[in-house]
Amino acid sequence: MANKIDEDVLAEAYNRALTLEKAGDVDAAVKAYEEVLVIDPEDHGGAAVRIAALGRGETPAKAPDAYVETLFDQHAEVFEDVLVEQLGYHVPMMVRQRLQTLGLGPFQRLLDLGCGTGLTGSALRDMCADMTGIDLSENMVEIAHEKDLYETLFVAEVEDFLDDNDEDPFDIITATDVLPYLGALEPLFFGAAENLTPGGLFVFSSETLPEAVLNGRAYIVGPHQRFAHAEAYVRERLTATGFELVEITDINVRMEEGQPTPGHLVVARLAQ
Repeated sequence: MANKIDEDVLAEAYNRALTLEKAGDVDAAVKAYEEVLVIDPEDHGGAAVRIAALGRGETPAKAPDAYVETLFDQHAEVFEDVLVEQLGYHVPMMVRQRLQTLGLGPFQRLLDLGCGTGLTGSALRDMCADMTGIDLSENMVEIAHEKDLYETLFVAEVEDFLDDNDEDPFDIITATDVLPYLGALEPLFFGAAENLTPGGLFVFSSETLPEAVLNGRAYIVGPHQRFAHAEAYVRERLTATGFELVEITDINVRMEEGQPTPGHLVVARLAQ
């Protein structure tokens, strides 16, 4: 980081913005978050995402790397307990069930994007000969490493990794709970296509919102600072990047404040 951030000043500014947001003073909250961005341009606190969630400013193309890294580094130790036990997150097992139902697998080489602590790796371990995991959070990768699930682990941003990787292609790429931190999907989908064997599978989950809320937009930042994608946009981007849709399933991704989070589980195949 070029300029040392004054953590106290940043915390004070961020807390002021949060207080204004909770009080329902949107204009003042947005102004306060903009001040946070001046103090911390890398945006470790996700101010830009919060501004978008309040319906102001440009919707960012993705959540800032510094924000995603900080978020998951902070929560790594309690991540599985919170996500699985409290939020009812079972997407990795849904992936396994869909692959088995469709009669797909076993697989030679799997790439698990946003592998976190290894929930998807654990669900698919017996279906894959060789597994590589990627995550932006070093703390998450350390926990995954301790489980001894993956042959290879990298600390990297998924789009950067897909862009730079020149290893052998994979025959399946998974991305569970990655799309909620990405708006524009072209870099991810193109990157996946570049790293798959012809006929290889791309399996991922996304969150969505009712059409009345999306209002014709491809993606927006939802009320919980996570990106929601329109089904039509997901389909259209897959086709544009050389994938054929195998199936798209309506799922409940997780519980949030007692309410289900609607989303999709997508299985796509790279055209041969």
